[in-house]
Amino acid sequence: MKTLYSRRRFYHVETLFNGTLALAGRDQETTGFAWWAGNARLINLSGALAVFGFIACCFVWFNNTAYPSEFYGPTGPEASQAQAFTFLVRDQRLGANVGSAQGPTGLGKYLMRSPTGEVIFGGETMRFWDLRAPWLEPLRGPNGLDLSRLKKDIQPWQERRSAEYMTHAPLGSLNSVGGVATEINAVNYVSPRSWLATSHFVLGFFFFVGHLWHAGRARAAAAGFEKGIDRDFEPVLSMTPLN
Repeated sequence: MKTLYSRRRFYHVETLFNGTLALAGRDQETTGFAWWAGNARLINLSGALAVFGFIACCFVWFNNTAYPSEFYGPTGPEASQAQAFTFLVRDQRLGANVGSAQGPTGLGKYLMRSPTGEVIFGGETMRFWDLRAPWLEPLRGPNGLDLSRLKKDIQPWQERRSAEYMTHAPLGSLNSVGGVATEINAVNYVSPRSWLATSHFVLGFFFFVGHLWHAGRARAAAAGFEKGIDRDFEPVLSMTPLN
C-alpha cells in the first residue's frame, strides 16, 4: 500500500500485485474546514443507523404477525385461523348456529369459501386456507370443513391446540401495561417479537436523537455561534510532552 500526502490534499491509494491493480484512489479535501467537520461522517452514519433501526423494528414486528413462513407451515395455522376456531367454539356454546345463512357466502361470519370452493374459516384466513393440521383434519369433509362435525364433533384437545397456536410466543405482543393485560386475546408475556421490535426501536430512536444533536452542533458552528475549543491556543499545546 502506498499513501501520498500533500499540503492541501490527502491521497489514499491501495495497490495489489506490485501496483498492477488499483483498488481505490480517492482524494479528500482535509483543509479549509472548521473543527466540527469531523461531525459530518458521524451525522451521516447515525442518521443511516436510525433509519435501519426503525426499518428493522417494522420488519420484526409485522413480519412475525402478518405472514411469516418461519412460523406458519403446512401444519401451523395463522393466528386468525386459530382465533376463528376458538371463537366458533365459544359462540356455539352460547347458542350460535355456524351454518346459518348469513352474509354473501351463506356460511355466517365464522366460515367462508376458499378459491377452490372449500369451506374454510372466515376472517383473515385466505392466505392459509389450505392449512393441513392434525388438530383440524378430523373436522374436514369432502368439501372442506364439515358443518355437522363443527357442530357436534369438536374435541377438547382440538380447542386446546387451537388456543395454543392463537397465543404462541412468536405471535406475542407488548400487551402489558403495569401488569394489566391490554390485549385480551394475546399472550401476556414478553416474546421474541417484543424483545426484537422494542430493542430495534430504541436503537433507532437514540441514533436519531444523536443524529439531530450532532447535526445541530455542526450547523451552529457553521453559523458562528458555537466556536468550540480554540485549537491554536489551547493550554495543552504549551505543556511539556509526557514522554
